Amino acid sequence: MSEGMTAGEERGTILLVDDEAEIVTALYDLFEDDYEVLSTTSPSEALSLLHRHPDVAVILSDQRMPGMNGDQMLAAARAHSRAEALLLTGYADLDAVVSALNKGRIAGYSPKPWDPVALRGMVSGAHERWRLARALEKERSLLHGLLDHSPDRISFKDAQGRFIRLNAAKAASLGSDPRSSLGKREEDLAGLDATTRRDADRAVFRDARPTEEVASEEGEGGARFLSIRRVPILQNGKVEFLATVEHDVTEQRELEGRVRQAEKMQALGTMAGGIAHDFNNLLTAVIGNLQLASRRLPEEDGRLRRQIHNATRAAERGATLTQRLLSFTRQRDLDMQDVDVNALIVGMEDLLLRSLGGLVSVTTRLAAEAGFARIDPGQLELALLNLCINARDAMPGGGRILVETRGLLVGEGEASDLSAGRYVVVTVQDEGQGMSPDVLGHAFEPFFTTKDVGKGTGLGLSMVYGFMRQAGGAVRMQSTEGVGTTVELFLPSSRASALSRKENEEQGAGDNPIGSLDILVVDDDAAVREVTVAFLRELGHRVVAVEDGSSALHQIGERPGLDLIIVDLAMPSMSGSELAEEVRRRWPGLPVLLMTGFAKLGGLPGSFVIMHKPFTQENLQNKILEVMSKG
Repeated sequence: MSEGMTAGEERGTILLVDDEAEIVTALYDLFEDDYEVLSTTSPSEALSLLHRHPDVAVILSDQRMPGMNGDQMLAAARAHSRAEALLLTGYADLDAVVSALNKGRIAGYSPKPWDPVALRGMVSGAHERWRLARALEKERSLLHGLLDHSPDRISFKDAQGRFIRLNAAKAASLGSDPRSSLGKREEDLAGLDATTRRDADRAVFRDARPTEEVASEEGEGGARFLSIRRVPILQNGKVEFLATVEHDVTEQRELEGRVRQAEKMQALGTMAGGIAHDFNNLLTAVIGNLQLASRRLPEEDGRLRRQIHNATRAAERGATLTQRLLSFTRQRDLDMQDVDVNALIVGMEDLLLRSLGGLVSVTTRLAAEAGFARIDPGQLELALLNLCINARDAMPGGGRILVETRGLLVGEGEASDLSAGRYVVVTVQDEGQGMSPDVLGHAFEPFFTTKDVGKGTGLGLSMVYGFMRQAGGAVRMQSTEGVGTTVELFLPSSRASALSRKENEEQGAGDNPIGSLDILVVDDDAAVREVTVAFLRELGHRVVAVEDGSSALHQIGERPGLDLIIVDLAMPSMSGSELAEEVRRRWPGLPVLLMTGFAKLGGLPGSFVIMHKPFTQENLQNKILEVMSKG
């Protein structure tokens, strides 16, 4: 017995079995140029060879052999080999051939002595059948692997739209299973109005071109979006079948929506930041002059006082509107603090009652473990007030607003819009009219509002969105028409065991007598400069004012006794930050207070106290105390 060469991938492997060594040698010589040849004179050894060489393509065996006939050996070989079987026989024994056909499933037989050309042709045909069978088996394995394990919905249809193959995911979407779905159409299984999909399928059969579309469907968790790829399958140049692959792209669509929203905010922020800066300069002059004028009015002139008071309130509302612009465009720096969120909400109860009216009740459900958040308390209060006012407006006949808190731990990669870490979640829920999916998709866009003209700016939710993004958190909204709306704020948690917000305010309160100071005011806007100087002089300070950085440096050099410089951040030629850096370099002990109508503070030379425009005299006094207390 000899084994011949090792089986390879380039040439097929055949196994020769005959109890006569001379015949084995003759067959070996006949086939060794075209195949890898294994050979043996023992049927049992042939079975062992098949165990060790599962890639044998053709078995060529004698019929009559001692111990085990060829048909018996081939029948045993079927248990662990898919090789094509050919039988050699030197006897005209029809019964033996029939037995070999039945038991060994032989593909052909040849008498002895054989015709070399005919026998080579028989073996070549058998090898080709084996190769094609292997290729078909491979294709089937790949197809079944794809169908069985792909999370996508995959199906194959004929020209009448009937399923000829589909996977479990596709069948489950139709409320069925793969076996029961065969031969049926989608509308047969789910009772769907499948006109749109049927027309799309027919277009692929007609045009013989693949197509792709995104479709939506309603599910238990809301709307889902599917990318549907249709591919024609041709036979003899004609489209006979259609393959469809449906991939769930809901998460991708949501992420794209958030990216588009962020891009809108960035573009609008560039525009709104410049507008807000100029507007804040105007409001500083208006509010400041009104405040100064009100102190000079005769006490008995009540009518004029009311007019000035009304004008001041209108200007302050303009300042609030500008603040919202800066918040949703992330153009304003935040006063980040460790805030007890539950205490902040409790402290807002009176404000909410006064603001919302008697038809709406506010219920709180505050979890003790919610804890502290690292957030700007003023901006959080404004955000909650906006959400509650929106909730009230959604319930014109009255109703209940639920404000709830809880703690949440987010793992790495669990949420696309949140970093891993702990959050305090504040939920505002109403029982109002709710929103349609289309309105919900635009809810956070600036200036988008469903309220009547004059009743809404469309900036409330945009401000909340921008504030949460800037603070490192997120905002999510769910709404159902006729049921209500739920908004969740995800606030970055703080593990601080520091003083509560109220205690911090009390600790920071109190007098800090600094006396009369020599102050230099630097602002290119004459109206703002004039109001600032007037405020400072009323507070008892000695003031010099200039309009640009170069004049300021000259004055500082000429006045060694200066105690403080108040500088506008945005000025031509030399910006406030550049001036502050130069002052810190040349006069390191001279305090600087920066004031700004917007605040993109990246790139400042160091930590400075910032005062936002518009400001009142009280704001200015508090900021001076703050900057001077820093030494």
